[in-house]
Amino acid sequence: MAEPIRALCDELIKAVNVMMEAESSQTYRLEALKFIEEFKEKSPFCVECGLQLAEKSQTAVVRHFGLQILEHVVKFKWNDMAPQEKLQLKNCTMGLLSDGTHPILQEECHVKDALSRIVVEMIKREWPQHWPDMLKEMEALTAMGDAQTELVMLVLLRLAEDVITFQTLPTQRRRDIQHTLTQNMDSIFTFLLGILQLHVNEYKKMGTIKESKEETHWRVGVATLNTLAGYIDWVALVHITNDNCHLLEILCLLLSEPELQLEAAECLLIAISRKGKLEERKPFMVLFDEVAMNYILSAAQSSGGIVERRYTFLKRLCQVLCALGSQICSLVGSDFEVQVPLNLDKYMEALFAFTTHPSQLLRSSTQMTWGNLFRHEILSKDPVVGQMAIKYLRAARISLVKTGFPSKNDCPGCEFSRVDFDSDEDFNCSFNSFRAQQGEAVRLACKIVPFEAFQIAREWVQYQICTPIDTGNTTCECSLKGLCSALSLTAVQWDAMTFFTESVLGQLFKILEKEKIPIDEGMELLQMVVNYETRDPLILSCVLTIISTLFPFVTHQPHFLPQVLFKIFPSITFELVEDCKAPRTRAVKNLRRHACSSIIRICRDYSDFMLPCFDMMYEHVKKLFSSELLLTQMEKCALMEALILISNQFKDYNKQKAFLKELMAPVTAQWLSEEMKSVLLDPATFLAYVGADQVISDADTEDQMGINRSRISFCVNTILGVVKRARWPANPEEAKAGGFVVSTTSDGAPIYRNPCAEPLQALLPNLFALIRTQNNLFLPENINRLSKTFTRVYDIMDVEKNFALGIPQPLLDAYDSSAYRNIAERMQGFFSSLYDNCYHVLGNAGPCMQQDFYAIEGLAEQIVGSAFTHLDSVPDHRLRPLQLVMSCPHDYYDSLLNPLLGPLFTYLLQRLNFRWQIINQRTSLAQEEDEAYEENHVTQEVVEEQLLRLVTREVMDLLSKLPLYTINCQRCASVLCWTLLKQVLGCNLLPDAVTWLYTSVLKGLQMHGQHEGCNAALTQLALLIYESLRPRYNELRFIMNQIPDIHVEALEQFDQKTIQSTVSKAGEKKKREQFKRLIAGTVGKPLGQQFKKEVHIRNLPSLFKKPKPTRDILENTDTAAEPDSY
Repeated sequence: MAEPIRALCDELIKAVNVMMEAESSQTYRLEALKFIEEFKEKSPFCVECGLQLAEKSQTAVVRHFGLQILEHVVKFKWNDMAPQEKLQLKNCTMGLLSDGTHPILQEECHVKDALSRIVVEMIKREWPQHWPDMLKEMEALTAMGDAQTELVMLVLLRLAEDVITFQTLPTQRRRDIQHTLTQNMDSIFTFLLGILQLHVNEYKKMGTIKESKEETHWRVGVATLNTLAGYIDWVALVHITNDNCHLLEILCLLLSEPELQLEAAECLLIAISRKGKLEERKPFMVLFDEVAMNYILSAAQSSGGIVERRYTFLKRLCQVLCALGSQICSLVGSDFEVQVPLNLDKYMEALFAFTTHPSQLLRSSTQMTWGNLFRHEILSKDPVVGQMAIKYLRAARISLVKTGFPSKNDCPGCEFSRVDFDSDEDFNCSFNSFRAQQGEAVRLACKIVPFEAFQIAREWVQYQICTPIDTGNTTCECSLKGLCSALSLTAVQWDAMTFFTESVLGQLFKILEKEKIPIDEGMELLQMVVNYETRDPLILSCVLTIISTLFPFVTHQPHFLPQVLFKIFPSITFELVEDCKAPRTRAVKNLRRHACSSIIRICRDYSDFMLPCFDMMYEHVKKLFSSELLLTQMEKCALMEALILISNQFKDYNKQKAFLKELMAPVTAQWLSEEMKSVLLDPATFLAYVGADQVISDADTEDQMGINRSRISFCVNTILGVVKRARWPANPEEAKAGGFVVSTTSDGAPIYRNPCAEPLQALLPNLFALIRTQNNLFLPENINRLSKTFTRVYDIMDVEKNFALGIPQPLLDAYDSSAYRNIAERMQGFFSSLYDNCYHVLGNAGPCMQQDFYAIEGLAEQIVGSAFTHLDSVPDHRLRPLQLVMSCPHDYYDSLLNPLLGPLFTYLLQRLNFRWQIINQRTSLAQEEDEAYEENHVTQEVVEEQLLRLVTREVMDLLSKLPLYTINCQRCASVLCWTLLKQVLGCNLLPDAVTWLYTSVLKGLQMHGQHEGCNAALTQLALLIYESLRPRYNELRFIMNQIPDIHVEALEQFDQKTIQSTVSKAGEKKKREQFKRLIAGTVGKPLGQQFKKEVHIRNLPSLFKKPKPTRDILENTDTAAEPDSY
């Protein structure tokens, strides 16, 4: 027998070498793989060959393969082996553990891992019932040497991972093993801590006398710490906090050992992150004792270069401190009389060390913890926290400055960023998130020390104003002109200072009483900012933000208001070069837009305060409007919005209406002109008017077409501005006195009229015509009218595409680039924004005009005839939700909503079903094809699928808002189904309808049941439907019979209970579990699991007390294996 086995082993070794050698051809490699797989499945000599190949005399690759064969035998053939064969394999495996490996420093890691896996697979099948002495045998192995000790640690770790973390066992087996582990946890922890202390002490004694022996102890220490990490996560907290938290004390001491500190920090992190009863977590406060905190502080403050292991340790230690912060915030102030720890200052110093670390990732990791400390009711009042809040605010002056890009070398953080971020765009996204978190922490710190925060902000503003502008050494065009780029040193410092000042002052005015606000100092600072002069658009944009932030001070000294306005208005018409026809740079466009936004913000938030300046502003705006080229159409709309916001304070219906008519007169005349009507009604005329049917080569022709487009955009934007901004007084008494109330509802609530309603009603027919024409543009005959210059203007914008793909926006260093690079992109932007704004008008018209809009005669027909026209041709990225549904009063449901929603939902169902069918078919075809798609083709398909997801989600959101409640998107469809079905449960439903509904839910489980959240929602829906309709519809039982692998007797028992409704409320959970088991065959598997060979682990005789005899088959459909001696 030995000779055939030896020959077979030789063949296997050759096959393994063929597979592993780089020079092997694909054909030989596939033949070798086929031979190996057939051997593992069919050969009766697997155990003999596996043991022979695993001998120490073989190469590491061959030994690893031999161990894989043995693991395969245990996983897939164990149930068919005789007890004696099992015992022999177990003894041979234990022999490999004791004497089958090289010394610990020489043995390959993958060989150790493979050997430990075999032992764990046997434990999963035999322990504790048939292998009661397993733990004792493992303990005995550790006495045989360091290599055996490490292997035992690997076995215990993998056992915990399989049973607890990954749960790769049947329920009863998992319960048996977990129960036995828990029973023995005291001895297991004592054993692990004993091993750890022994080897750590030996490691410390060795020093550098015998380097290999020292490394041996280090290896065992690392393995033990890793094993501890696998148990700390789930054992009872008492095992972690035993003996006055002796385990945590050891872990803190190990933070000073360079070779063990990373694993110790990971254990510490898992322990401190544990949830549970507050009373059980109280012992964690021992970490605030002098010794433990000194070790933590020392480790946090120790310097070190960017060595990977050291840096990873710092990340873990930072997480430890953050977890410790969560524990202290939970415990202090609770019912368990936990006092503010004496060493809180040292804890915060350690946390502060990471907040000021050059690494952007470490800084970011601490922000949420600072927020929790500053927010805490008790801790925030402690003087130590107050002092630290000041230090934190001063440190924010450095950390808020956007430096440390991985592509640069201008600060220490760049080196760390190259480790943590793949690109500047990744860094930029992370920094923006970090800044938002730090802004929240700054606001909370400001509540603790408001005056100190104001002084820090004031000093920073004064410093930036007095510091000369440094454009940096970049060679971009703006630097050559003496202007900052987005990443110039001065620009990023101004940007950081602006954000900090905004965060501080925004909080200051909320928390301080009026008499305590430092008005004189604030006005002095505002005067300094207003007097500051610069021609740099980036810096000027920051100045505008500071002015808006400081504006509340002006309310205390109204005489200063004109100075502020005269500072802002020039920025609306800002030009780098006067009388220059060159395209404006992006920085200039942003500045002008920012100035308009600042005016709108002031007029919105301080409209009553701005009222005395209304006439002055109105005259100034008229003067600006008189010059055709001074303002863009969007800037004109913004200034009109600002005036409308102030006019809302007239509180006189007739006066406000007259003003709106006067303001809108030019737009009304243009919008209702015969020329415009003909343009809006006919797609061909529209395309000719905007120039989309012309091949553009002459600049003058483009200018003329650009003017036409701007006229249409100006009209639509103006209408949108009016419906967004025009309102009646918020105070009911003032509204009534001003003539805004026309009547009351049946319950006495006032019905208001908007002064803009009458002018807007005249403009709506042309708006509907434009919406209809835009939908018609997607028809083939109109697409053919586009010239070759504009063939792609209906495509999705790059910004929307990147959003769908989750791609961050490119980082703009060159702020001197124009907004659109060519004519085609400008045309594309026009079509995109015009389409969106038309639907924004429809969405805002209801809340704005109320009954004056909803009562328009034939409104439903006008919407159907415009927004619903030729929807089949409209691409997914142009579909927009009908927002007017959300604000429609109940009185207009029959006349408006019902005629709209019926056809809309019918169409959307057909469209979404058809589109998803195409996507799913495409996915199936792609899997069958060997050749890869071209990259652009794949990207386009991904974009289409993501857009379809967004459309589907918007439809679900629309549906969920109809019953006037909001639902989590994941559960939206299932909850809505039940909400709607409940309304018709008492009716006589068609059997086909019931069958279709229940089958659809089961199909949903087949498609999405692999995801836990979807599974829970769909299973609950299926149970509700079955319970409600099964007594009347036998068709549901027929469907259940079709489910693969269903247990017929269990189904019969469940069916009888359902029909008889015998289940009590107390048994609801049990009933859900039973139903879940019944329909388990419908749940689809993820692609990676579909072709995986099933592992069957038999149950052993139960460890628990046997229940009383029952005939309830639903309780357990598993069959226990017969016991055998092991």
